[in-house]
Amino acid sequence: MGLYTSCNNANGKNPEKNKDKTTKITILQTADIHGQLDSHPELFWEDEEIVFKERGGLAHIQTLFEEERAKNPNTVILDGGDLIQGSGYAALSEGKIFPEIIKNMDYDLLVPGNWEVVYGKKVMMNVLQGFETPVIVQNMFHQEDNKELFPPYWTKEIEGVKLGFIGINDPDVPVRQNPIFSEGIDFSGLNEGVEELILKVKKEEKVDALFLVTHFGIFKQVELANNPIAKDVDYIFGNDTHERVREPIQGKYAKVTEPGAFGSFVGKLNLYFKNGKIVDEEYELIEVDPKKYPANPKIAKLVDNAKRPYEEHLETVIGYTETPLYRYLTVENPMDNMITDAARWKTGADISISNGFRFGNPIVPENGKPAPITRANLWNLLPVNEKVKTGKATGKQIKDWLESEMHNAFAQTPTERFGGWMVRFSGMEVDFNSQNKKGERIKSVTVNGEKIQEDEYYTISACVRPGDPIDNLCRMPNVKNVEVQDYTIHEVVEEYLQKHSPVSPTLDGRSYCEYLGEKSFSTVPGTDYEFH
Repeated sequence: MGLYTSCNNANGKNPEKNKDKTTKITILQTADIHGQLDSHPELFWEDEEIVFKERGGLAHIQTLFEEERAKNPNTVILDGGDLIQGSGYAALSEGKIFPEIIKNMDYDLLVPGNWEVVYGKKVMMNVLQGFETPVIVQNMFHQEDNKELFPPYWTKEIEGVKLGFIGINDPDVPVRQNPIFSEGIDFSGLNEGVEELILKVKKEEKVDALFLVTHFGIFKQVELANNPIAKDVDYIFGNDTHERVREPIQGKYAKVTEPGAFGSFVGKLNLYFKNGKIVDEEYELIEVDPKKYPANPKIAKLVDNAKRPYEEHLETVIGYTETPLYRYLTVENPMDNMITDAARWKTGADISISNGFRFGNPIVPENGKPAPITRANLWNLLPVNEKVKTGKATGKQIKDWLESEMHNAFAQTPTERFGGWMVRFSGMEVDFNSQNKKGERIKSVTVNGEKIQEDEYYTISACVRPGDPIDNLCRMPNVKNVEVQDYTIHEVVEEYLQKHSPVSPTLDGRSYCEYLGEKSFSTVPGTDYEFH
């Protein structure tokens, strides 16, 4: 079994002399940066209102790293995945711009996320190995020989305190992402192998503190913290759902963190050790405010160099919006309303659908003037540019599919959640109750203003997911008369913006749940977590 070990100040210590010494160790965590190189508008929920603030940027993050390490040299810095995908600069370079930047930042450890596979196995391996920084993951294997892609764990000793980190990616990657992305890679779940590895690192490596760095979402991470499998784990450094955990969530066995997304935040955990035991701890979620953390000149220059070949194309303005475009609400968002409206306008379908997710930094008008929308923004909104697919499905198929999607988003059992956000659509209005049982959440569905008829066929548009069956649209099976159009979703949105700018998308109630209200953010059952 692979192992990367780095030791620091491990030798020549007198146990008696140091038995009363308290050692402070700081762990910094980023997550779900999604290819965002620069500072950008970020959405906050404050005093029951949505507000926007400038946050993030790799050069600003590096300044924060350096300041924190100067405060405490005993600092470990890690990233929890979904780093190399999500922006136009990431997509057009297939992630190849990142090694030169990341290896010059202060990261000690990285874990692949569910989107690291987006460019295929070979590119992923080359990019991640190019970081020249330890990458760990316990459950990704070469399909041809079942060998691990990367070492499953990493240890580091600091002033006689030994830390252990185990990386775990989402076993559902081949389902969540286009199946073709992860060809050649096998994934294992949270099986007995995880428990055995935890025991090995804890007992054989004799670590004083053990951390899981997981990338499968807040719901399942909290569930894991309550599972006896985590009885020897101190913290679960969670990633994937872009949640902003400002106070660690206490499970039965371990605590869970998750430090937001897009490089807007850095999680900071201070642990105080005495005689190999944690005697005190502090946690905070630091906002990466560019005014507080001026850009590191070296990283800023590397970012500028990385952007240069793509900048003219990506910074081209393709339209304008008079209302803020954002995508953090669990049910309906202006950003998705614009995208699905554009698809329905182009295809003439009765219903256009799109995945529910949290990509895309807000686009915010200022000083009463419409905000420009660039191709770089478009890649942030739609990080995979696939062709549009159309087909026909009955009202019953659509209702069954909606019930399945609602369960994925709102199941009260965390392990049954798949994502956490309602699917998006145009041409249809859905009223539902998120608290009802599986299969019983829909209250009403109308299409083009009329009650949906179970035996009537409706035309639908969605994006192609390479590797899916041809008769599958956005996880809806057995669709009839399927056609793949000769245009992509990016081309659709660009054409729509050219003809309709400035656009003014709002929340119009096309998807509504009285229990959740108009502006609903993530909930984590069994906890008092609040997004803000």
